[in-house]
Amino acid sequence: MSEDHAIENEVSHSAPEITPPVCIVTGGSMGIGLAVCELFAAHGYTVINLDIRDFERKPKCAIWKPCDVSDVPTVSATIDEIIKTYERVDALVCNAGMHVSATIEDTDEALLDRVLSLNVKGAYASIKACLPVMKRQRGGAIVVMGSDQSFVGKRNSFAYGLTKSALASIAKTTALDYASYNIRVNAVCPGTIETPLFHKAIDSYVSRSKVDKAVVVAEEAAAQPLGRLGQPKDVAELTYFLCSDSASFITGSLHAVDGGYTAQ
Repeated sequence: MSEDHAIENEVSHSAPEITPPVCIVTGGSMGIGLAVCELFAAHGYTVINLDIRDFERKPKCAIWKPCDVSDVPTVSATIDEIIKTYERVDALVCNAGMHVSATIEDTDEALLDRVLSLNVKGAYASIKACLPVMKRQRGGAIVVMGSDQSFVGKRNSFAYGLTKSALASIAKTTALDYASYNIRVNAVCPGTIETPLFHKAIDSYVSRSKVDKAVVVAEEAAAQPLGRLGQPKDVAELTYFLCSDSASFITGSLHAVDGGYTAQ
């Protein structure tokens, strides 16, 4: 056997290249989204973060794609580009969202449109863009980021609570519509989680009320039956589990990670 033929034969019998699984996360640059990106990357996923801002700290094996998740055509085009590059999407985490504290009377139409566009239409656009490739793969996992307000109402939270109820419905209906393709869809519903957005909301309240911030944070922690604030990693761990093979018989369900708050 010639040397060239021996090399050719060796190459032809080499193990096929293993392509890492791909996870798309919306709003993954900080807080819960960043913790999700870090955990999936640590488990060997190629993670693509769709966000208007770059990572607060960049995880290994994670890529930032500048994207306004509230704009449906932009989301669709960005995900189409990702699919052309990687030819697969194994997990989608719809995390992008905004919080608004306001009653229905204090919510004008422009504000309502902004909250709906990011929290609901962003998830709609992301899921719709990923479903064709997941159908071809005959599998995939989707998690939408709900809230304790997917279960219960809260004062001064008209628009935000509305969107989180909508996301719970999206998880259930999409799970039923695509179960035959082995596409699983679930909602993770965080309670009070200590993120930069949490501190921003507390700082805004403190500036208006002149109450000591440490007191307000302690009161928020005490309101949770477990007696502490949740951490972004608490939410990321549940999110990863729901996208893993360990959760292969779980779909169409809402999962609270709220320290027992909604059990009261």
